[in-house]
Formats: sequence, C-alpha cells, structure tokens
Amino acid sequence: MSKSVKRVEQAAERAGLEIAIVRMPGSTRTAGEAAAACGCLVAQIAKSMIFEGRVSGALKLLLVSGAHQVALDQTETLFGEPLARADAKRVRSETGFAIGGVAPIGHLAPIDTWMDRRLLAHDTIWVAAGAPDAVFAVRPDTLRRVIDARLFDAPVDG
Repeated sequence: MSKSVKRVEQAAERAGLEIAIVRMPGSTRTAGEAAAACGCLVAQIAKSMIFEGRVSGALKLLLVSGAHQVALDQTETLFGEPLARADAKRVRSETGFAIGGVAPIGHLAPIDTWMDRRLLAHDTIWVAAGAPDAVFAVRPDTLRRVIDARLFDAPVDG
C-alpha cells in the first residue's frame, strides 16, 4: 500500500470513518473511468478539484459531482476572487496527493473544503483515496461532517 493511500486509511480511522479502500485494476482518474470501475452513476463520483485564489493564494478543494463540468467564471464569483487550477507540485506538497488521486481526507496541511450540494442526493458517493487507482465509498452527509466541508451549489456549464 502506498504512503498516500495508507495516510487516507489512517485519517479515516482517526475520524471514526469506516471505509474500505478499493484498488482498481485500471485508472480512476476521470469521473467516467471511476464510475465504470465502481459500478455506479457518474453523478456518484465526487471529483476533487483544487483551485488557487489568484488574490489570496489560498487553495480550495471542491468536491463536485462527476456528472458536471464546473463553470469557472461563476465559481470565481462565488469565491469573490479569480481562480486558477492549482499547480500540480503545490497540490502534492500541500495535500500529499498527486492530481487524480486527491482524497478528501489525509491532507498534509489544512485546506478550505467545499462540497457540491448535489452529492447529498445520493446514498453513497465514491471519492479518491490517495492514488489514481484507489477509491472508497462513503455516505456524503457523513463525509461532509468528518471533513467539515461547506456546502455550495457548484455552478455548472451547460
């Protein structure tokens, strides 16, 4: 087990969150790949998107439904500053995860976390578990409580 996946497992234990990390034979980097591998709807995949505030410099982790493409311009309005996709090196140094495997728990440093309200419509969602081929299922309301995520209505394109 990789260090990052082990860190997710340990963070879940410390939080009292019972999870079973599943290593998939193929990639789960995209929502479509993850849904196919997990046998669920694309909407049940929580994509981990990390943006950097261009004014504040703060990282923001947005957990959004895999069924939607986030409208960046409207998201910027929501956060009150221009946003940019966070640099992969910074994501790794602050979360401990490579892009494609960013889990909602187990970060190396605290990160401002937001959860798309649409995810609460499902009994179970699937999230990254620290590696591009690792995922776990969780009740969205339980995850939100454990990670203290703020709810938002993710603006979507189309």
